Amino acid sequence: MADQFDLIVIGGGPGGYVAAIRAAQLGMKAVVVERENLGGICLNWGCIPTKALLRSSEINHLLHNLGEFGFAADNIRFDMAAVVKRSRGVAKQLSSGVSHLLKKNKVQVIMGSAKLAGKGTVTVGDKTLTAPHIILATGARARQLPGLEVDGKLIWSYREAMVPPSMPKSLLVIGSGAIGIEFASFFLNMGAQVTVVEVMDRILPVEDQEISAFARKALEKQGMKIITGAKVTAAKKGADSVTATIDVGGKTQEITVDRIISAAGIVGNVEDLGLEGTKVVVDRTHVVIDGFCRTGEPGVYAIGDIAGAPWLAHKASHEGVMCVEKIAGLDVHPIDWTNIPGCTYCRPQVASVGLTEARAKELGHEVRVGRFPFIGNGKAIAMGEPEGIVKVVFDAKTGELLGAHMCGAEVTEMIQGYAIARTLETTETDLMHTVFPHPTVSETMHEAVLDAYGRAIHF
Repeated sequence: MADQFDLIVIGGGPGGYVAAIRAAQLGMKAVVVERENLGGICLNWGCIPTKALLRSSEINHLLHNLGEFGFAADNIRFDMAAVVKRSRGVAKQLSSGVSHLLKKNKVQVIMGSAKLAGKGTVTVGDKTLTAPHIILATGARARQLPGLEVDGKLIWSYREAMVPPSMPKSLLVIGSGAIGIEFASFFLNMGAQVTVVEVMDRILPVEDQEISAFARKALEKQGMKIITGAKVTAAKKGADSVTATIDVGGKTQEITVDRIISAAGIVGNVEDLGLEGTKVVVDRTHVVIDGFCRTGEPGVYAIGDIAGAPWLAHKASHEGVMCVEKIAGLDVHPIDWTNIPGCTYCRPQVASVGLTEARAKELGHEVRVGRFPFIGNGKAIAMGEPEGIVKVVFDAKTGELLGAHMCGAEVTEMIQGYAIARTLETTETDLMHTVFPHPTVSETMHEAVLDAYGRAIHF
């Protein structure tokens, strides 16, 4: 006999487990099928443990710059095994928390690999589950580059980069998206020589061009070597090092490093799900969905990384909630992906929401742009973090906030202010009339708005 549910969620990551909990809150009998770890890649091998590592690297940076704050210390050192152990401990603690939340909400969890087996039917090993609604939330994995396949020793994916057995003296990072730049920043601040190779003409290519340039200048000032418009074409492995061939504008150069980190994008986990014979459409390894996460197969939905960009945990969670509420018959709105903030936790941090200046102009907007540097902010200077900038883009005719882009200390915490502003459809007048607390770095957000209209006070 099949076990019957109202909702089957395949994948227990930040999209899947959140969807299941919301379904339980709405009175549905829900089950989550997870093949590896509750919390998914994000919690176990992504967002959370990398932030723990980056925190350690920030502390290492501060310890080597204590003189700026009136302190002195000798023989500063770190234990890489202890740094990794703390990161893994944080991930384990939160994974256990997800298990507790699912149990608290009476969501059944089945460990194993799930497969669609006919309308409203899923098999997990010898178990058969049925439900009128099935959500695919299987996530994605690192893209393998031909000739540069991850071997776990000399060429690393994010997994190996998160648990290095020892500190490499030199690294080559392929790809300068959020994952690549975060690892590059971590190892740089831990003392390694780091080179980043990016095929596009700039790093962090999804960000506003001005912010990308600002971040590059800051990272290069710290000692990072960045090569854009380039491609790694080959890797010759030695006993404990690897020599990479880099093609830059038709000219080749070689670089020998201890390790290579491959961070050149992701591919959706669409294999072995039983999608064959269904009306689910897969485009370039990602499931095609409509605004409510519905696939072409009635009763089958897809959320998170398997459903395409932006590949962000909070996007997956929001899709999960929206999808379940739509199933429950609530009045919900399709997600406006331009209202989803993106964050990169390098040093300095990068955060953004909405349209870049270039994209706004492409869409036909006449724009007003405001900027404010951290050097004009008292709190940033007091913190010893004067390197940063906030940029805002408004529609010149309506005053709509089209986009906001930041680079600097703690901007990943600040961007939510602009995300709320966009969700509430506030105008420049609303933001100008908002009182920001002093002294805070968030005052830069207010000043940037004022600057767009020629009213900045402190710069």
